Amino acid sequence: MEQLQKIMIEEAQVLGNSIIKADSFLNHQLNVKLFNQMGQAFRDYFQTPIDKIVTCEASGIGLACIVAQYFDCNVVFAKKENSSLMVEDYYTEKVFSYTKQKESLFRVDKRFIHPGERILIIDDFLANGEALNGMISIVEQAKATVVGIGIAIEKGFQDGGERIRAHGYDLKSLVIVDRIENNELVFREDVVTNV
Repeated sequence: MEQLQKIMIEEAQVLGNSIIKADSFLNHQLNVKLFNQMGQAFRDYFQTPIDKIVTCEASGIGLACIVAQYFDCNVVFAKKENSSLMVEDYYTEKVFSYTKQKESLFRVDKRFIHPGERILIIDDFLANGEALNGMISIVEQAKATVVGIGIAIEKGFQDGGERIRAHGYDLKSLVIVDRIENNELVFREDVVTNV
């Protein structure tokens, strides 16, 4: 997506060989105009009925909520922390965070994903695919169907996207970063759209 790529060039920071800091527009301060453009791009790509959007806390929630407006559906997010309010039965999956270098337990209340529902998974980043695999597992535990996966930024130099696609999922990344070279992002050009 051309606009996302442009903002990444202007605002994203590269930390080391694999960290892309996008906090000024994607996962701390949220660029709502950009999010709406991303929502439209996902709507244009996934032209199928969607019952719910699933994401994980915390960085995926803002984007998922904007995208949900384009599909006229609700958002369910996997909680990473246990809460005294989560007393009902829930689906769980252990997930290792690449960024935080620690394991979390994703939890989704069983009341919110039902068998047969058509689920679109939305997230801000895809690196090694651990969070995505956790969300897929929760959807499958619920006997719902993952009909698509929408990612804002995919790190193409890590194998998460390749592994997810190899399992047959319809994965749409708006921008794929092929590599980091001389502290600059090198984008995969075949995914850029004029949105």
